[in-house]
Amino acid sequence: MLKEIVIAIQSWGEAHRFILQHKLWKWVLIPGFLYTILFITGLIFFGESATSVVEYITHILQLSDWSQQFQNSLLGFLFTFAGIIFWLTLLIFYFSFLKYICLIIGAPLFAYLSRKTESIIQNNEVNPNWPSVRSEAWRGVKMALRNWAWQTVYLIALLLLSLIPVVGWITPLIVLFLECYYYGFSMVDYGLARNGYSGQQSVEFIGRHKGLALGNGILFFLMHLVMPFAPAYGIVAGTLTAHKVKSNL
Repeated sequence: MLKEIVIAIQSWGEAHRFILQHKLWKWVLIPGFLYTILFITGLIFFGESATSVVEYITHILQLSDWSQQFQNSLLGFLFTFAGIIFWLTLLIFYFSFLKYICLIIGAPLFAYLSRKTESIIQNNEVNPNWPSVRSEAWRGVKMALRNWAWQTVYLIALLLLSLIPVVGWITPLIVLFLECYYYGFSMVDYGLARNGYSGQQSVEFIGRHKGLALGNGILFFLMHLVMPFAPAYGIVAGTLTAHKVKSNL
C-alpha cells in the first residue's frame, strides 16, 4: 500500500506541471470557485447547528447528568474530552456531506477535465465530446452517491464510538483517513471508467489498491491551504494515477 500512496502523491506534483504546461487553469478555477462557495457555506451552517446537535445528542444519552455526577474527577474530565472528540468527528461528518455535494454538482466539469487530461496524454487534440462527458458525469454522480452511502454508515458507527472515553479519542483520525480514501476513490474512478471498468470493477480494483485512493485523498486535504485548486488538482492527479497503473487494469 505504501508504494501506491507514493505513486498517488507523486501524481499531484505531476498534475501541477501538467496544468501549467497545457494551460488548464480555467478548468481549475471554475470548479474551485464553486467548491469554495460550498465549503464556506457549509462551515457557516456547521457553526450555527453543530452546538445544537451536540446538545441534543448529549440530552438524549443523558451525558450531562453523567458529567455532573462525576464533576471535578478524572471520569468527568474523560466525559468532557469525549464531547470534544465527538464535536471534531461531527465537523468531519459535515465536511463529508459538503464534499459529496461538490462531487455531484461538479461532475460534468470533473468528467470533462478528466477526459481532457486523458486526451492530452494520448496526444489527441480533439476536445472531449459532450455525450461521452455526460455519460462519465452520470457515472461520477452514481459513484459519489455509492461512496457517500457507505461512508455515512461507517461515520455513524464512529460517531457513537467517539462518545466512549479514551477508546474514542482516535476516532477523528480514523474518520479523516476514511474521508481521504473515499474522496480519492471518486477522483481515480474517472480515469478507471475510461479504461473500460464498470462501477463494480472499479470498486474491486480500488479495494485491491487502496493506497492509490488514500494518497490522492490525503493530498486533497492538504490542498485546502489553497482551497480553490483542490478539486481540479484531485481530478487531474487521479487521471494521471489511473494512467500510470493502466498496465494493471
